[in-house]
Amino acid sequence: MSADIATNRKAGRDFHILERYEAGIELKGTEVKSVRAGKVNVSDAFARVDGGQVMLYGCDIQPWQTAGEWFQHVPKRPRRLLLHKREILKLEAASAIKGCTLPLLRMYWKNRRVKVEIGVGKGKTHSDQRQDLKKRVELREAQREIARFNRK
Repeated sequence: MSADIATNRKAGRDFHILERYEAGIELKGTEVKSVRAGKVNVSDAFARVDGGQVMLYGCDIQPWQTAGEWFQHVPKRPRRLLLHKREILKLEAASAIKGCTLPLLRMYWKNRRVKVEIGVGKGKTHSDQRQDLKKRVELREAQREIARFNRK
């Protein structure tokens, strides 16, 4: 029963996703209200392991309009991700490999809590991206032909 808040379609285009991890995210009160309103941009978000903690960078949560000046949050502040210690160690080892990064794949609701899905991604080359585009076009054309054949 998860409802997507935001997805990072750019991550699927730019990276081969090797593994996926679910993590909780530490948010302030006004950030949760902005997330409920859908004012989230995760297109450039990525995670990094710093000092035994996983931090999320580049996630843009817009300020809540009706909050006062003192209660407002910074839109692009680093946010802590909540993971088990063994998962943090696995992510640290994976991100140490050359060419691997930890992009944010999606943000969603799970049991009234905001969760994020991060992946271990290996960067795609330009030719890999073109091959993926060709596969998608071929699949779409094949589905059209099947649909056209079934209509007769």
